[in-house]
Amino acid sequence: MTQTLGGDDSYRLLIGGEWVEGADGAYPVVNPATESEVGQAPEASPQQALDAARAASEAFASWSATSQEERSNLLDAAGKALLARRDEFVPLVIAETGCTATVGKAIQVPQAAVRFQRYARGAFEPTVIPLPPQEMASTPLAPGGVIGALARRQPVGVVACITSYNFPIVNMVGKIAPALAMGNTVVVRPAGQDPLAVIELVKLLDDVGFPRGVVNVVTGSTPATGEALIESPDVDMVSFTGSSGVGARIGEVAGRTMKRQLLELGGKGAALVLDDADVKNAVSMIGSVWTFHAGQICTAPTRAIVHRSIYDEVVAGLAKMAPKLKVGDPLERDTVVGPVITQTHRDRIEGYIGIGRTEGGEVIIGGERPSHMERGWYVAPTLIAGCSGDMRVVQEEIFGPVIVVLPFDDDDEGIALVNGTEFGLYDYVFSRDSGRAMAISRKMRAGNIGLNTVQRNQETPFGGTKQSGVGRDGGSFGLHAYSELQSVVWPG
Repeated sequence: MTQTLGGDDSYRLLIGGEWVEGADGAYPVVNPATESEVGQAPEASPQQALDAARAASEAFASWSATSQEERSNLLDAAGKALLARRDEFVPLVIAETGCTATVGKAIQVPQAAVRFQRYARGAFEPTVIPLPPQEMASTPLAPGGVIGALARRQPVGVVACITSYNFPIVNMVGKIAPALAMGNTVVVRPAGQDPLAVIELVKLLDDVGFPRGVVNVVTGSTPATGEALIESPDVDMVSFTGSSGVGARIGEVAGRTMKRQLLELGGKGAALVLDDADVKNAVSMIGSVWTFHAGQICTAPTRAIVHRSIYDEVVAGLAKMAPKLKVGDPLERDTVVGPVITQTHRDRIEGYIGIGRTEGGEVIIGGERPSHMERGWYVAPTLIAGCSGDMRVVQEEIFGPVIVVLPFDDDDEGIALVNGTEFGLYDYVFSRDSGRAMAISRKMRAGNIGLNTVQRNQETPFGGTKQSGVGRDGGSFGLHAYSELQSVVWPG
């Protein structure tokens, strides 16, 4: 068996403070760049998922009663421990996800530590909201008088944290850190494709001293354990990052027992490039679809909606950019585009490129497998121009290094194209006139808008509209997402 970071000979599940084998055996986790085995992940049974939920439920009363200082200290210790072991975690994350060394070193691990530290501070944020007193007349219900009141944020209970494969520990810490800071307990269920670093993350939390049952982890190659958690009567909230289709199914099942839901789902980001845009900047920002994790990011500006007066210039700029981006081994320092997560996903992306051709789009660059890579699931940066709003490659999330380009003639047409999909996660406006860009952003039906940048502000409320999700995380908004408001009133 492959050695784990801790030196053990296998990866295990953590259920109620006990590290146990998967009841249904184990399955291989495969490196997308080499197609070799990274390690064997435990195949948990649905019953083990239910056991984990029960353990989290039993731990909730004592954990929710801990002080803000205790929660903060443990979260801070987790962040420091992760940074101290960064050089151990980064190679494992790169091997599992296929991300480049640059993305692994700059985002995958350090940002997870930053999130622990952010919510170590968040544990001290006020949970009581004072409300103005009201003078109430006597009624058949009760005597009158001055009635005082407050609202306070209470932990929800047990949170099932289920994440996608693209950023396994960053996304997971973005759920478990605010949940724990607010006093909830958690059951961690990482994506089946790359769960090993998440298991190591949970080991780290166990090592720094989180009490038994507060953090649990179950893994599996099929949806069975996730479905068991969603149906479990011991789970009070589901926090999920992944596809809109799976999110809709979670909403249907979780709704039967009125579970709280935080769903960060798919995206089909639009970059609206106005006639007065800085073309060089717009091309650079749109090209992030290719330069960041092979386009496997839901916030990517995969639809370039460009004013006809500069359309050819933008297409030419993107076509010139793509060949300069090295496709290759994620461990080589100059690699920009690594593989996608699985062979099945590569086949799916290639299928969409074929559909784009069939629908009448022009594949300007890319569209073929990189011939120099004999192993691994690589897709070359691909640009499809001459698209229209009704094409499947424009309407559906591809989740790979594929950009589609559409022309428009006036602002109203451009805005209609931006809003013309079932998604609404992250859109962008490019214009030299910041007032014009701001005004247009108000007409865009997305949870997040970038003006002349694809950079993020981590304190913003992050989430989508339409099929892109329910609820918001990030910053203090993420902390509040894992709470229930409780009102308290009394006679003055």
